[in-house]
Amino acid sequence: MVNRKATAALVTCAALMAATGCSSNFDSDKKTAQDAGSKQHLTVLIASSGDAETKAVKEAAAAYEKESGNTVTVDVAKDINQQLAQSFAGHKPPDAFYVNSDQFANYAKGGSLYPYGDQIKDADDFSEQLRSSFTYDDKLVCLPKDTSTLALAINTDLWKKAGLTDKDYPTTWAQLKKVADTLTTGKVTGLVTNGEYARVGVFMKEAGGWITNADQTKMTADSAQNAEALAYVQSLLKSGSMKFANQVDTNWGGEALGKGKAAMTIEGNWLTGGMKLDYPDVKYTAVPLPAGPAGKGTLAFSQCWGVAADSTHQAAAVDLVKYLTSSTQQLKNADAFGVMPSRTSALAEYAQQNPSAKAWVDASAYAQGPVTVAGFDKVLTQFNTDLATLGTADPKKILADLQSNGEQALAKGE
Repeated sequence: MVNRKATAALVTCAALMAATGCSSNFDSDKKTAQDAGSKQHLTVLIASSGDAETKAVKEAAAAYEKESGNTVTVDVAKDINQQLAQSFAGHKPPDAFYVNSDQFANYAKGGSLYPYGDQIKDADDFSEQLRSSFTYDDKLVCLPKDTSTLALAINTDLWKKAGLTDKDYPTTWAQLKKVADTLTTGKVTGLVTNGEYARVGVFMKEAGGWITNADQTKMTADSAQNAEALAYVQSLLKSGSMKFANQVDTNWGGEALGKGKAAMTIEGNWLTGGMKLDYPDVKYTAVPLPAGPAGKGTLAFSQCWGVAADSTHQAAAVDLVKYLTSSTQQLKNADAFGVMPSRTSALAEYAQQNPSAKAWVDASAYAQGPVTVAGFDKVLTQFNTDLATLGTADPKKILADLQSNGEQALAKGE
């Protein structure tokens, strides 16, 4: 979610663009002079999930330094959206950086990103769904650094304690409701997950709905399918068999699962790293999310490696990104902090090495990517605010507001 400071910074950037252009792309007479030296110093900005990710990126950068002769400084952002917006506005961005999917279109539309996709000879090794998330004006702008999907994670000790077996793993909404009821007892809630579209949205997909059409040119939020999905989630919330993470005094589903406050949660494969670090003694398994009226559904998440339009080291930065997104490095990252490779070839190898991640890996074949439309991050922020009240609010009103807000954003984004 984008905080107010980040939003303000983006507005500042937008204002500067209107006056002078937030990026050198807007002024052909002020093209950035490129450094063609044999040894260059690159700056990299990341938004780390924790010490394991930071360590992995810094080790990869150090290995690249030895191979290339270039030097690399890796900085960890406190608020990457805010820091990038400010650096773009001041024309002093890092050379390479993580780009969140909800901000990608804002940066691409503003001319802040250098589109290097056409320089990647094996770009088709990245799935079409992931490539489309980081394509703007029919150009692949930046490479997805990794990927994640959602699955149903189950505390196996609580599962057995409730008298359930492997045969009871839910494969339908009706079965999910039944086991959630069974597992809800005392201080344990059957299903706990974050109350945001990045979790609740799976039910919309499984009902045959989604926020926009496939090419993100039309809003499809206010539909009978989406209403059915939110009504189902609301029924679980009202029964008490499902709660949002903050309702059980936790920050996310993994914490609720680890502390024994949730018997099940809906989370991505980053859960493996979190559980290993914080709750190593808690036994759990991941199974596919139960199918809804329209079939299977899950969501895909990714960030891309952006290269700045204002960088004076674009060629070297692209070379660094190629190294960081190689199959070898992606598999190292997967082992280090739990993400899945964004390369199809590396994902296949990852699946062989990590059979316990099968539910997440298999879900990549039918995962729904994020909405990547300029200005849409604010729409999703409001949608998340509304979803937090789903237990008592009118699902149709939530969707009608999403539809209206989204239509305005799409009109502005054209």
